[in-house]
Amino acid sequence: MNELTYDRVQSHLARLKLPRMSECLDGLAEAAAKQDWTYLDFLDQLLQAEVSARSERDIAMKTKLAHFPFSKTLDQFDFGFQPSISERQIRELASLRFVANGENVLLLGPPGVGKTHLAIALGVAAIQQGTSVYFTTMVDLLEVLHRDAKEDRLAHRLDTLSRPKLLIVDEMGYFPLDRLAAQFLFHLVSRRYQKGAIILTSNKSYGDWGDIFADQILATAILDRLLHFSTTINIRGQSYRLREKRKAGVFTELSESAKEGQTCTKASLVATQDGV
Repeated sequence: MNELTYDRVQSHLARLKLPRMSECLDGLAEAAAKQDWTYLDFLDQLLQAEVSARSERDIAMKTKLAHFPFSKTLDQFDFGFQPSISERQIRELASLRFVANGENVLLLGPPGVGKTHLAIALGVAAIQQGTSVYFTTMVDLLEVLHRDAKEDRLAHRLDTLSRPKLLIVDEMGYFPLDRLAAQFLFHLVSRRYQKGAIILTSNKSYGDWGDIFADQILATAILDRLLHFSTTINIRGQSYRLREKRKAGVFTELSESAKEGQTCTKASLVATQDGV
């Protein structure tokens, strides 16, 4: 490739906004000459480089907009530690058929059993497949909705929360919801009903949801819309976080300290009784 042609090709790539092809042009042209590629082979390699770069940028942007508190994948999840979870079922969810169908996934279980890990991992898998995702906790969600309601921007916020193909709401049930908060949640769930998928995590079973909501009628209506087209994963097992503490010997130390405290207390009581 003579210098004039090279400059013209680089100019075209710049005007077409194909930066990765421009970066790879020299190296691929050299490889093509050494390996005797056809013109189509050379063009294919250039296009693959650009497509890969755009995919990486898209994933990075979607990940930033998702607002994950941290990144987790399904491969990092210890299914052996939580035998109540079907790995096959979780892997099936990662195919994102539920997102395409506008269905919901509810992850229920006590604190520390991996609900947030699984929710984020499914969100990461969705982004890698080109799906828009937004993550929030129930506390943050209701705080934003309360604020926007006061500023007469509630409808706009609900529209914004309805746009992502997958909405993840973490930590449902850690505190009771007043009637206004329940109304906000009802409106959001109704807007996304059969249109946008929701992953919701909760430390409460469905039978306890009446204690979360101040309004039993709203609780029933929200549950009805969430469960109509949904998959429920009930996780029963030990806490991952406590397991890590045990590995670090924290609980052993605490247990020994507690025993020492009990011994001292008993000795003090005996001494007091003897004194009496």
